[in-house]
Amino acid sequence: MSDAATAVLDPGQAMLLADDRLSRLLETLNGGGEETRVVGGAVRNALLNLPVAEVDLATTMPPDETVRRARAAGFHPVPTGVEHGTVTVVIDGKPFEVTTLREDVETDGRHAKVKFGRDWRRDAERRDFTMNALSLKGGGTVVDFVGGLKDLAARRIRFIGNAETRIREDYLRILRFFRFHASYGEGLMDAAGLAACIRLKDGLSALSRERIRAELMKLLMGRRAVPALAAMSEAGILGAVLGGVPLLASYSNLVKAEIAAGQPKDAVRHLGALGVFIVEDAERLKERLRLANAEYDRLRSMGDRWWRISPEAGEQAAKALLYRAGPEHYRDRVLVALARSQAKDDDRAWLDLAALPDRWTAPKFPLAAKDFIERGVAKGPALGAALSRAEAAWIAAGFPAEPAKLDAIADAAAKA
Repeated sequence: MSDAATAVLDPGQAMLLADDRLSRLLETLNGGGEETRVVGGAVRNALLNLPVAEVDLATTMPPDETVRRARAAGFHPVPTGVEHGTVTVVIDGKPFEVTTLREDVETDGRHAKVKFGRDWRRDAERRDFTMNALSLKGGGTVVDFVGGLKDLAARRIRFIGNAETRIREDYLRILRFFRFHASYGEGLMDAAGLAACIRLKDGLSALSRERIRAELMKLLMGRRAVPALAAMSEAGILGAVLGGVPLLASYSNLVKAEIAAGQPKDAVRHLGALGVFIVEDAERLKERLRLANAEYDRLRSMGDRWWRISPEAGEQAAKALLYRAGPEHYRDRVLVALARSQAKDDDRAWLDLAALPDRWTAPKFPLAAKDFIERGVAKGPALGAALSRAEAAWIAAGFPAEPAKLDAIADAAAKA
């Protein structure tokens, strides 16, 4: 390991990994000729002084020994990916993935056959990007075999070794290249990595729709997603993923509109701004990305006549939309409409429109079937039509609650 670069976490960085459960697990798995280290994203984020959500570990011991030691310590080991050397150890409700050091034996662009090993360098060299191949030893020493520390300092996303080789091992790494640039990168993209992604982009067709969806949704939430998506579009990759023309200006404007409106980033709303212009676009994306029904419903709503939404239509029209769409769909549609309007993202009239759910709660329609049956309307289609007429009239009248106004609406709807 003499040729490996090293660094030591400062006290603030070390605090990001301070967890009694992690300390107990490392104490359990180290010793007896075996070594376990924190690896991957947890080390990367700690060095960048970013929050650490998950902690993964790599170990020299085989999975059965990991299970044995964890059980002996009173932890709960779960063989979540034991054929690839991964055991999830749960301690007081917190999971830690522990994976035996590995070497790739065979890959097909989607899955890899591996053999277990004890060589930290070889395990690092099989990972995707240099900044993800760092490992943390006891005492806070970070070990780097592939130039990850320099790339991390430069915020440069670089494949380990030959970029084409890394991509052919798993074509999802094409999307991960752009996603990591959106989340952690600065400046221009690594030229060799970008060129390899372009040359091998057809390999994305071999991936499952679920994997593509998951990676795209993470990318959309990146702090520099706009330039990353622009690069993907220029490379001919984004259009292939979406199956249509990406609406980059709409997406960029939506990000600004969310900030101006005080709304948190939302991946589904971002996808709508980027890929949905009309309802049929939502249907296409549902199929291409295997979206959940709730995600599809939101996208479909965003494509439904968003161009009719404007502060100039008046508050009554906005309340009618909020009543029919519900708060989530309403806010989606208003923000998308703002992003595609000629207004500035901090236009006060538009922001007031987006904030309507904060100051007004749509009432429940106060009339029911019995109100029309009492007025002689027969059950069946006629009753449903009367209810629809009455609801439309009630909305147009400004959602009145006074009994006299409701009786007048019901009388008129029953006689029509």
